[in-house]
Amino acid sequence: MASTAMADSPAPEATPEGNDLANRNVVIAPVVVTGTRQETNSFDLPMSIDAVSGETLRDGQAQINLSETAARIPGVNIGNRNNYAQDLAISTRGFGARSAFGVRGVRLYADGIPMSMPDGQGQTGTFNLDSASRVEFLRGPFSALYGNSSGGVVQIFTKDGPPDLTIGGGVEFGSYNTQRDSLSLGGQGGPLNYTFNANHLSTDGYRQHSDATRDTGHAKVRYDFGGNSSLTLIADSLNQPDTKDPLGLDKTQFKQDPKQAGTDAEKFNTRVNRRHQQAGLDWEYGIDDHNQVHVLGYYGTRYNLQFQSISPTLQASPKHGGGVAEIDRDFGGTDLRWTHKNTLAGQPVSLSVGINYDTMTDDRKGYENFIGSLLGVKGALRRDETDTVSNFDQYAQASWDPNKNWSLTAGVRHTRVHFDSNDHYIRTGNLDDSGTATYSATTPVAGVLYRLTEQTNVYVNAGKGFETPTFVEMAYRPDLTKAGLNFDLKPSKSRNYEVGVKTMLGDSARLNVAWFKIDTDDEIVIATNQSGRAAYQNAGSSERHGLEASLDAALAHGFNFYSAYTWISAEYRDTFTTCSETPCNLGKGLGVATVDSGNKIPGVYRSSAYAELSWKYAPLGFSTAFETRYNSKAYVNDLNTETAASYTLVNWRGGFTQQVQQWTLAEFLRVDNIFDKNYVSSIRVGDLNGRYYEPGTPRSWLLGLNASYRF
Repeated sequence: MASTAMADSPAPEATPEGNDLANRNVVIAPVVVTGTRQETNSFDLPMSIDAVSGETLRDGQAQINLSETAARIPGVNIGNRNNYAQDLAISTRGFGARSAFGVRGVRLYADGIPMSMPDGQGQTGTFNLDSASRVEFLRGPFSALYGNSSGGVVQIFTKDGPPDLTIGGGVEFGSYNTQRDSLSLGGQGGPLNYTFNANHLSTDGYRQHSDATRDTGHAKVRYDFGGNSSLTLIADSLNQPDTKDPLGLDKTQFKQDPKQAGTDAEKFNTRVNRRHQQAGLDWEYGIDDHNQVHVLGYYGTRYNLQFQSISPTLQASPKHGGGVAEIDRDFGGTDLRWTHKNTLAGQPVSLSVGINYDTMTDDRKGYENFIGSLLGVKGALRRDETDTVSNFDQYAQASWDPNKNWSLTAGVRHTRVHFDSNDHYIRTGNLDDSGTATYSATTPVAGVLYRLTEQTNVYVNAGKGFETPTFVEMAYRPDLTKAGLNFDLKPSKSRNYEVGVKTMLGDSARLNVAWFKIDTDDEIVIATNQSGRAAYQNAGSSERHGLEASLDAALAHGFNFYSAYTWISAEYRDTFTTCSETPCNLGKGLGVATVDSGNKIPGVYRSSAYAELSWKYAPLGFSTAFETRYNSKAYVNDLNTETAASYTLVNWRGGFTQQVQQWTLAEFLRVDNIFDKNYVSSIRVGDLNGRYYEPGTPRSWLLGLNASYRF
């Protein structure tokens, strides 16, 4: 499953046992980019932003999903569906928790290139953890400076190639006949720096009908012109053929046998075929010591063919869309930014001003998933349309330190998102359901940081957020007798507040604490969701508030302790109606129930925690760690009639690293869920058929062998 194809650094040198704090793991103040679009010490920013280093991403980890290490970040929850047909579900302070598949409500970026489309839907499948230098997680009001659907921002950065040509590879074996192979190459030749990685994953999967194969590739090539100017090429590819989808389970099925496939999964052979290719050019030009221009352009294609388990009877309604969804996508965009650094009243000031344009065009078709009595095949055409969405944004962000104790950061972004659907499926009795919708918003944000002491900073910030419906959420109307996209949906708008403290405890520990509050109007929620056909509606206001904390401490004798905790209350403030049973039709008042004010937003864990105790013994190149993860119970539907139970997991990892002349060798063993707990690792929010639960894996193991050679 995982491979550290190239070592980030040589093996640690032996040090006297009494001086091992010099080699501690704690990162006092990581440098981050996402919060301000400039390299800045995270300790001095008036916002919640944390980074997981490449070393941590690869230390005894599978390197398949962000869920492996994201539990380290307070306020962030990434559920591993154990289902490669559906992408990860990422939630930040409750944003994104309702996503039925993929990521929405949280913006995704890879080296500055959007992995979220203009409508807010995104995928992490092309994130390459083998070659990552770090992953940054931005929460709170400043996320809004990235535009539509920015309840949080997750951005991965590729590491630079090493000074010398280095070739590496690895192979990993694990439970459920899982194997992952990786090959990497990187180096520096004059002004040219390069990093390449390719990896292959195959697994039978823990559950029945969950086998998958995935091939990914990643490249980063940078040419330095000198004078703070460079041109960088970034390219990614993904090929994921015939990936089985085991679907979700209802509570009875989960208790009986969590490894079974969901109802009708094998009957309809539910599966996905997926391809993705993209490339981007990032040009940075230093005009002088004070001014720099940044130009980014990218283009990509994505193909997705999904076979669902929708029964032929349910497909009888007009323009249902069928049980087979085929999407052929082209997407691209550009970002132009000018950055100025100078002084104001003798103190440092920086200003960034930019414009951003992104576009996505989907040729979307739907087919029946049967031909006569033959199920799970592409049948008659039921839906044919071309959907286009684009955004045009303008933004500005500035930072100024009026004196040594105060730091001010502010920004504003204006976003305009335009949807256009052209219906090609116009037959006798079927009207033209083409249509357009345009949403716009201005989202200001500001923060103030005060340096209480040399070791303690306190801050406060506030801002507005903006989230349009995605094309997936527009796909059907709550009145199921009506065809066409649901252009009646309105964007949700939020007001975000945060207060925090960042402090050093001595010279070997860091503590971060943040309190937040989010008020949202026109929350987008599920109206009905049955057999893969979900319709959405606006549901008045909601409120989220909570507390985040993290502690990183280097201890004596090579030990390190890290912990993160989140408490969040997320609830609806207005009542609304939703479908509660089948058959269901909100437009006709059929199968309708009332969601009361005060009901909890589903998919949001009230509390979650992570703790890790690690130990390194440098003379042998040995490291080991115990990890503990906890999630409280969470509601699975708006009516709050069912919950996924709380759970606690204990994992262990250990490994060796050797430096033999120009070779770096590494071996590791990992055991997850040591006490073999049954638990729900991901929630499919609001499934009207009750198939809310995606089981986590029981006790499982992973063995990795890696080697790299430096020329």
